[in-house]
Amino acid sequence: MNLLLDPKLIIVIAVVLVVVLLIAWLVGGYNQLVKLRNRVRNGWSQIDVQLKRRFDLIPNLAETVKGYAKMEKDIFEEFARARGLYAQAAKTGNVEGMAEANNTLAGTLSRLLVVQERYPELKANTNFQEMMKQLRDTEDKISFSRQFYNDTVLAYNNKTELFPSNIIAALFKFKPAQFFEVKEDVQREAPKVSF
Repeated sequence: MNLLLDPKLIIVIAVVLVVVLLIAWLVGGYNQLVKLRNRVRNGWSQIDVQLKRRFDLIPNLAETVKGYAKMEKDIFEEFARARGLYAQAAKTGNVEGMAEANNTLAGTLSRLLVVQERYPELKANTNFQEMMKQLRDTEDKISFSRQFYNDTVLAYNNKTELFPSNIIAALFKFKPAQFFEVKEDVQREAPKVSF
């Protein structure tokens, strides 16, 4: 009896080979989805770090401005409200809530920059100038981090939705990630910082 020509053995080998290839495909696809999901999380954490830096920097900037702009009390209340919204959304990991708090802060920041135009002596203040430089740097980092995050979300969402990787995503319950979106047209521009 010739074992190489036995049809039963050929079928068993073919089935084992198909099973091994299917398992390898599942493992590879699962690992790719996990890597992309982790990149999304990392991307968001980079945005979160920069937004926290901004939320920590702005009260110092506001305190510097307060001495010059006692009439602008509502701006400082808006900062506090935006910071509270952000902290609450960050606790739950709500990307949309954190983006909303960011939008509120950006609007308030624009108003603060208008105030600094009204007080020329404020522009000359060394502390104010240094904090504005840090704020500019932070805004640049936030912009870069948003772009990186959204690019990563796009790659991850494509992987979870395109065939055949969507089968693996559905099997292991991978959910699409949220993009970091700006909802209001006013918020689409970075605050203008001038001296």
